[in-house]
Amino acid sequence: MTDEEPPADLAGQSGHDMWVRPYTATYGRTQPSTVLDLMSLVKATGRGRISLDRLGYEHAQALSLCRVPIAVAEVAAHLRQPANVAKILLSDLIDAGAVTTRPPAHDSYTDNPELLEALLVGLRNL
Repeated sequence: MTDEEPPADLAGQSGHDMWVRPYTATYGRTQPSTVLDLMSLVKATGRGRISLDRLGYEHAQALSLCRVPIAVAEVAAHLRQPANVAKILLSDLIDAGAVTTRPPAHDSYTDNPELLEALLVGLRNL
């Protein structure tokens, strides 16, 4: 794989032909403007205004995923980008009013050992 090629698991898959490096997707930014937990739920509002020159391909993908409530971690997984990249993209959409967020109920996932075990198994499989 050269520096200009997408990762092997993305090459040739429809919908992933436009893979770009994370710093390109975020316009070089490294910090989101909104604090988001990986388990925070995000959902499209249907009323945000985003200029077409600011809405990149990855922003459009993230917004499409937010038609139903979805966790930030799931958005990152679907975009096949690092979690911080997803947070930056979602922060842009939140700032534009296109997406709303709800923090997770912390007791909903930290007190469930089966869920935590499933999470560990999933992380090990990455």
